[in-house]
Amino acid sequence: MELSIVIPTFNEKENVQTIVERIDRTLAPVGCEYEIWFIDDSKDDTPQTLAALSQKHKHVHYVHRENERGLGTAVVEGFRRSSGKYIVVMDADLQHPPELLSTILERLREGIDVVIPSRFVPGGSDGGLNAFRKLVSWTARKIGQLAIKRLRSISDCTGGYFGLHRDVIKDAKLNPIGWKILMEVLVNGHYETVHEIPYSFQARDAGESKMSLREQWNYLKHIGTLLWNSPEDRRFYVFCMVGALGVVVNLIMMSVCLYVFHIKTVAWASIISSLVAMVHNFLWNDKVTWGKEHAHPVKWRRALQMPMFVLVSSVGIAITALVAHIFHQLHWHALFGQCIGIIVATAWSFTANNKFTWATPAEKKKKVKRKIRVTHE
Repeated sequence: MELSIVIPTFNEKENVQTIVERIDRTLAPVGCEYEIWFIDDSKDDTPQTLAALSQKHKHVHYVHRENERGLGTAVVEGFRRSSGKYIVVMDADLQHPPELLSTILERLREGIDVVIPSRFVPGGSDGGLNAFRKLVSWTARKIGQLAIKRLRSISDCTGGYFGLHRDVIKDAKLNPIGWKILMEVLVNGHYETVHEIPYSFQARDAGESKMSLREQWNYLKHIGTLLWNSPEDRRFYVFCMVGALGVVVNLIMMSVCLYVFHIKTVAWASIISSLVAMVHNFLWNDKVTWGKEHAHPVKWRRALQMPMFVLVSSVGIAITALVAHIFHQLHWHALFGQCIGIIVATAWSFTANNKFTWATPAEKKKKVKRKIRVTHE
């Protein structure tokens, strides 16, 4: 079997026959041995329609799930049951045009790992959504791209129409919550190349949209789960939390110096409290943010991690002071400049520490291997 098409369904009896016919018309001239797997959670007569279709068309298979719901889990079930070298996931509501299947298959045959029809590359369109749905879609997409590094270079990372080589999901831990299964594949799958092709998202002709507030909440939970299970992405947020805790330590130590030890020179109290906070931040980052796997195997390099962290942090302090000074010179609010400086310095500190202080030879090798190339039609 060359191609498996996985289609989750929920109350789509008006659409399933049409999509089977359009898939057949699209793939018949291509010379492709294919199968269609409908994973059905319907409460209407869709299972009976699918049963009739499976008797009529040799390509059609279906499973009706009684005690399980969810588009993401339905797709994973389809992955498990399918046998094709390549897999395409699409919706049953005809908003994903089946006519693109021949192009997706062609790109997969060329060796691309993941092929994503995109509404947001030149030639694409999301005209099938109303203004409110466009806003919801844009917000969800941007939240995902900002939170997770692997999604940032993908223009349509929250779409439900995509194709992949089976090796992409082989041994991948997929645990989707809700309906954004593509994000799960992009974060946890094994791939090196992604290719986006333009398509126009179609207006729904029959059936009802499955969008709900519950699904939006599931999406946010899904983002949180993906973030926490991805050390590459989680690291930055933990680094920021350690930095925020370091500010509290700094202020407490400053108070101790001034009011317990009665150090009269404020500058000295500030320096001592900053050094204590810096040691505090190093220890937490070393044990939690980067952890044991980033302890350099060469002892003398390990001994340099603390001085390197201090150097990087000192440059961050200088960056903050410079930005605040520039704002003051331009007669802009100095506190606003300080906030901007802190943001820039945080980005610098995390990047520099990730690249220099806690970078091990194994991590550098892993980063080279993990490099992903994204291309567009």
